[in-house]
Amino acid sequence: MSSMWVLETPAPAADARIAYGAEPHQFGDLRVPAGPGPHPVVVVVHGGFWRAKYGLEHAGHLCADLTARGFATWSLEYRRVGHEGGGWPGTLEDVGQGADFLRTLAQAHALDLSRVVALGHSAGGHLVAWLAARHRLPSGHVLHGEAPLPLRGVVPLAGVVDLARAFAHRLGDGIVETFLGGTPASVPERYRGASPAALQPLGVPQVLVHGTADDTVPVLMSEDFCARGRELGDDVRCVTLPGAGHFEVIDPRSREWPHVVAAVQALM
Repeated sequence: MSSMWVLETPAPAADARIAYGAEPHQFGDLRVPAGPGPHPVVVVVHGGFWRAKYGLEHAGHLCADLTARGFATWSLEYRRVGHEGGGWPGTLEDVGQGADFLRTLAQAHALDLSRVVALGHSAGGHLVAWLAARHRLPSGHVLHGEAPLPLRGVVPLAGVVDLARAFAHRLGDGIVETFLGGTPASVPERYRGASPAALQPLGVPQVLVHGTADDTVPVLMSEDFCARGRELGDDVRCVTLPGAGHFEVIDPRSREWPHVVAAVQALM
């Protein structure tokens, strides 16, 4: 069964599309379960190698599935490479701002901000791991935010969690250099501030899920990240899915999907 359908099939509509900022791509799709709540929340960050041509629509399938299981989902759109202000640092700023906007959403919706897990796929896996690490950025850093929303954990799915390594392997046709505006040699401080691997230990529980047959982001990236995280004292584990490719992990019809749901439930 091909999991590419998630990219090609319209997802169920969200309950609401809500702006978290003034720019056109600063919005999210909110889905809230039935019942009084307060509901645990999954912040969802879509992938697409940070490029403008890939939006949040395809993440709607997994969001609808998680919401049916009792999780509110807040699926973030953000400025990407090809948008005004996208790339460094706007993409990262947007995801941080969008996650922190849950504090505002909770005033009108029954959200439990003590139980928030962030889940992201591919480049979105990078962004959620960075969300978990951003509290480590020193004040004065361009990406430092005051009082980032605490997370119970993060679930990077086939995540691009090591940007220097992704650059070296020319993942996404060399997109990392475009995304960060240079190479690790020319803008090392950007890689240090944006790459989760450079910010370990993250200090937030992590479950990385990755297919062994992924030909877009190699499974070794997650495995090595987990091994180093454990060495540094992080609560991190790696779930490798035999024979799975890049998209099964975001396909709620796939045999791999229950592993993703279990990771979210375990962190909550």
